[in-house]
Amino acid sequence: MTENDNPEISRRRLLGTVGAAGAAGLVIGAAGGVGVAAAGSGDDTAGTGAGGAPALTSVGATEVMFHGKHQAGITTPLQSRGHLIAFDLAPGAGRKESAALLRRWSVTAKALMAGKAPAGDTGVALDAGPSSLTVTFGFGRTFFDRTGLTARRPSALDPLPAFSADALDARRSEGDLWVQIGADDALVAFHALRALQKDAGDAARVRWQMNGFNRSAGATAKPMTARNLMGQIDGTGNPKVTDPDFDRRIFVPAGTGGATEWMAGGSYAVVRRIRMLLDDWEKLPLDRQEKVIGRRKSDGAPLSGGSETTELDLDKRGPDGTTVIPDNAHSRISAPEQNGGAAMLRRPFSFHDGIAADGTPDAGLLFVCWQADPLRGFVPVQRKLDRGDALSAFIRHEASGLFAVPGGPAEGEYVGQRLLES
Repeated sequence: MTENDNPEISRRRLLGTVGAAGAAGLVIGAAGGVGVAAAGSGDDTAGTGAGGAPALTSVGATEVMFHGKHQAGITTPLQSRGHLIAFDLAPGAGRKESAALLRRWSVTAKALMAGKAPAGDTGVALDAGPSSLTVTFGFGRTFFDRTGLTARRPSALDPLPAFSADALDARRSEGDLWVQIGADDALVAFHALRALQKDAGDAARVRWQMNGFNRSAGATAKPMTARNLMGQIDGTGNPKVTDPDFDRRIFVPAGTGGATEWMAGGSYAVVRRIRMLLDDWEKLPLDRQEKVIGRRKSDGAPLSGGSETTELDLDKRGPDGTTVIPDNAHSRISAPEQNGGAAMLRRPFSFHDGIAADGTPDAGLLFVCWQADPLRGFVPVQRKLDRGDALSAFIRHEASGLFAVPGGPAEGEYVGQRLLES
């Protein structure tokens, strides 16, 4: 049997054929760009591998580790493609079946994130590298009822309160198990989705599934904060991993003891499908759009002045005596200083699921935010927004979920093992 006949061969082996131009691309790629051969270099082999085949680019070469203190896909930089999928355990499936399923999923996720093709692979992504693939697993509130583990269910999984602007579809909300897939290549992301769905077998069935996207790496002249479908720079105020209190805000600490120690190093994901009423939004003149958000559309800078990263001056007033950043501006209401320091790490994908029957785009944001405790992160901010956010007139919350995402597995462990086998 040749290497090409072996389904277990690593797609990363293609890296061995990358020449000097490709190696330079890997360094550039680490800074957020894409390495390519210079146009008009006169070297017909530049950017090619063995036998003249195109070299693997830095986008495809990037690998994210499966094992670690935290699961991948939380602090990993935003990928260009994403899938969110929730499963319900099949009737009769319990703790034993769940452990077997998480074991299968972990084996598959580890292989795919390393750029390897599992046994029985479909071959969809054979030509690609790992492409920053991440697979993240979480447990919904109902999972603990179905597996007889209610004594180990964290209080942080208590149902989210109802918000007045919600128009939630129960069929596309919650779920026993949740999986987040992200990658910088659409085929790699779909490949992982298909493999995990097949692995579910008779143990679990799909409850809902959503597809998302972001701007591709290298699409801008320099790395930039992502824009959403309203054209706004989205994510400027996110906590940074370099912040001294980042871990305290985003991850569950170890050493708390008790029935929920299995969540050490984990985080809680709030997932919301937020429809954007783009036809209404796009009718607003630019200055009105900026007042709704409280930031300039061109560069994300606050209306109070400065650059994108300048702190909001919430007290600054204009010549007419009114605050430059309106009292109901989205950025003002959601600012941590307006919410007792509440913070969450937003890591969304945009979505577009076609044109609705009324001719409007079914498009918006697959909002995913991470925090050590949703009652101190998402909930207080959303309550404040619910009472008077100017953006509320242009969005609709259509689905919701809350999931406990345990810490990353150590070498030799599968995700959730500390819950299911202790």
